[in-house]
Amino acid sequence: MVYRKIEVEPLSPIIGAEVSGVDISKPIDKETLKEVNDALLLHQVIFFRDQQMDLENHKSFGRNFGELHIHPTAAKIEGHPEILTIHADETSKAVAGMKWHSDVSCDLEPPMGSILHLHQIPKVGGDTMFASMYRAYEQLSDPIKSFISGLYAWHESIGVHRDRLNHKGTLRDGENSYPEALHPMVRTHPITRKKTLFVNENFTTRIEGLHKTESDAVLKMLYDHIATPEFHCRFRWRENSVAFWDNRCVQHRSVWDYYPEVRHGYRVTIAGDKPI
Repeated sequence: MVYRKIEVEPLSPIIGAEVSGVDISKPIDKETLKEVNDALLLHQVIFFRDQQMDLENHKSFGRNFGELHIHPTAAKIEGHPEILTIHADETSKAVAGMKWHSDVSCDLEPPMGSILHLHQIPKVGGDTMFASMYRAYEQLSDPIKSFISGLYAWHESIGVHRDRLNHKGTLRDGENSYPEALHPMVRTHPITRKKTLFVNENFTTRIEGLHKTESDAVLKMLYDHIATPEFHCRFRWRENSVAFWDNRCVQHRSVWDYYPEVRHGYRVTIAGDKPI
């Protein structure tokens, strides 16, 4: 692909690219915005360096790609309900995202994408890993593709948001329970029309219609498959770096190898559609 307004440097042949030549804290012209979106669709996750954004800038950049999603359970910043704080320090007992996952796949309409801006990072470590679910699906055998293509799986948030992270129970406005949703195990990306594997270790709990032992075995096989290094890229953060991933075809996980140092930033998430 030829770009006129930005520069794009792939991180791997499969997934990930670093984008330069654009200040995402400022209004972006239509041609540049289209190129950024094209780079996202092609590389699935894109990275920007040296971006000085406040919370309003962050939200404005996200709104270029759609309405902003409100997290179902996370604590909100006053005046900025669309912002999710990402923080770990010497008092942390766990950090979010330590398993491969697609953000908030427990929602009926999971987010289209997420934009993470880190302001403070450890001296070493704290990388984020990303996995292409296009590639994960493509590398399954034909019999497994055929088997899972008509199956649906439950994505549930209670085990993550309440039990594992000791959430105290502040739910999204208008909701009185932790969200859960039944999604196809193979979804079709609404723009690229490519098939993508859509189960993840963080939220997917069981396959509809299978016995528990069968469901557990199939999901474990798929989670092991998703962990294949050849499907991945790994991003090393610097202060004021930004990662923007397509949540419909990418999973990610954080690497908590920097305790007790501080890692701090903010995320906005863009509303998506119902997987089909």
